[in-house]
Amino acid sequence: MLEWNDLWAACALYLIIEGLMPFLNPGALKQALLQVARLDDRTLRAVGFASMIAGAALLYVVRGSG
Repeated sequence: MLEWNDLWAACALYLIIEGLMPFLNPGALKQALLQVARLDDRTLRAVGFASMIAGAALLYVVRGSG
């Protein structure tokens, strides 16, 4: 069963991971964001969907099916 502490820990890890790139290499992050901004909506949606599926699959594997 999911505990609130697990949810807060996941949020904290998300923030840490999100902060790595701008902290370590802000120039590369800016270039990556410019490239993402140039993508058409369909491609961006496909990448977002694939990311959600990969995240759900990883969560299923890590947390188990039951």
